[in-house]
Parts: sequence; C-alpha cells; structure tokens
Amino acid sequence: MRSVTEQPLRSAISGLPKAPPARRSGRKVLGTGWALAVTTAAALIVVFPLVWVFATSIKPEAEIISSRPGLFSLSVTGANYAAAWSAIDFPRLLLNTVIFAGGVTILSLTFDSLTAYALARLDFPGKNIMFVLILITLMLPFQVNLVPQFLLLSKLHWVNTFQGLILPRATNAFGIFFLRQFFMTIPKELEDAARVDGASDFKIYRSIVLRMSLPALLTLGLFHFMYNWNDLLWPLIVSTNSSMYTLSSGLALFLGQHVIEYGLITAGSVLAIVPMVVAFLLIQRRFVESIATSGLR
Repeated sequence: MRSVTEQPLRSAISGLPKAPPARRSGRKVLGTGWALAVTTAAALIVVFPLVWVFATSIKPEAEIISSRPGLFSLSVTGANYAAAWSAIDFPRLLLNTVIFAGGVTILSLTFDSLTAYALARLDFPGKNIMFVLILITLMLPFQVNLVPQFLLLSKLHWVNTFQGLILPRATNAFGIFFLRQFFMTIPKELEDAARVDGASDFKIYRSIVLRMSLPALLTLGLFHFMYNWNDLLWPLIVSTNSSMYTLSSGLALFLGQHVIEYGLITAGSVLAIVPMVVAFLLIQRRFVESIATSGLR
C-alpha cells in the first residue's frame, strides 16, 4: 500500500519545474548587466555631441572661444537664439525648408508607392528588367547627375524656384525598392477578394495596399523628410538667391572667411533640429512597429 501511494507522489514531484542553478542565474544577471552597460555607453556617445551643441548655444561667445571651454557654464544667455532668428531671416529659411522637405516627401511617397505596387503586383513585359535598372541607379553617386540636372533646370529657368528644388527628387530608387519588398508581403487573397467584388487595380492600391502599409509609408516618409531637411549640397546648387535658401544652406552664412560665430551656428542648429525631433516623436510608435514587425511578415 505504501508503494502504491508513493508512486503518484514521486511523479507529481518530478513534474514540477526545477529551480535554475545559482550559477546559471548569476551568469544571466551578469550578461544583462553588461548589455545594459554597453547600451548606456553607446547612448551617451550618441547623445553627447547634441548636449555639447546645446550647451554651446547658451554660452556667451567669449566663453565659447576661450582656451579651455567646458561643457557647463555659469553664465547662460539666450542672445544667440535671438541673433540667429533675426540675422539670417530664420522664419523664411524655415518656411523654405518645410516646403522643400515636405514637398519632396509627399511626391516621393506617391510616385514610389505607385511604382512599387506596379512592380510587386502587376504583370507587364519588362517588369524585372525595369526593377534591375532601378536598383542599378542606387549604385550611382548623387554627384554624377548633379551637373546635368543643373543644366536642365537652368534651361527650364527653374533655378531659384521650388519646382527646381522639389521635382528632381520626386521619386527615389531606395523608396521604390523598400515599398516593393513590403508590398510583396501583403496576402494576395485580399486582392483577389477585392477583384471579385469589382475593384480596380487603383482602388485595390488605394483602399487595401496603402492602408496595410501605413507603418512602412511613415518610416519611408521620415527618411525622406530627414534627408532633405538636412541636405546642404542640392539647395546650395539650385538656390543662388538668399531668399530661396533652406536652413542648412542658410546656416552656412555664419561661416565667415575669417571669423566663425560658433554661438549663432549652434543656436541655429538647435532650432533646425527641433522640427525633426517633433516629427520623429509624432510617428515614433509607427516607426518602431514597422521595424519590429518587418521580420514577421
């Protein structure tokens, strides 16, 4: 009778989860600590230049150019921001940058998504060859097309115009490739069901594909907006009039031939960074979601 009773008891005890060994638990804690330390150190390395720029922007110019400048200062001033706002017509430069970066982003998302949908879902002769040609353009440096584009804009009298700034960047090879790969992960059964209901290709693109690709579109839109917001070379080439300068090209006016106004440059840089930070915070959730789910589709 005793053996009969002990058998179920032993089975129940053996089925219980075993406590992890102390050595394995210690290694896990140590590994987590090292990962946290490395991540913290990397974050500090990335954030430190931004902290230095902000700290410099609120210092007097005499302290900035001193022989031993420090990160923190006892004398804080906002004069650099006021001077940067008025010295280079900052509101006008901000408006030009918003129109330039926003216009390129909207047009590029439109044409990139249309082209990507055609390459991912439609069947037509030469589709694969066209896709390969688009990928080849990714290997060409931007400077290769710089002179021909400027000569074309000059003949069209589009220099110092918004169409000259925006239209040459109305589409992007990386954006087409990025969206094509994303569109190919969308189940075709949804499109087949929509075609049975009489939906056209454009309606499927607008009502199904775009709605399911919102995280990818927001991510690509952030990349386009950030790249064109910070671009310096293209606005300098196309805009020869100060009234058409963007923030990046306008801040270059502070780089004098003999005297560099570090306080104005850093203050203007901080003001130029703020809109990008706000844009990222607005779509941060969708941005992280698109990255987290990209490997699960």
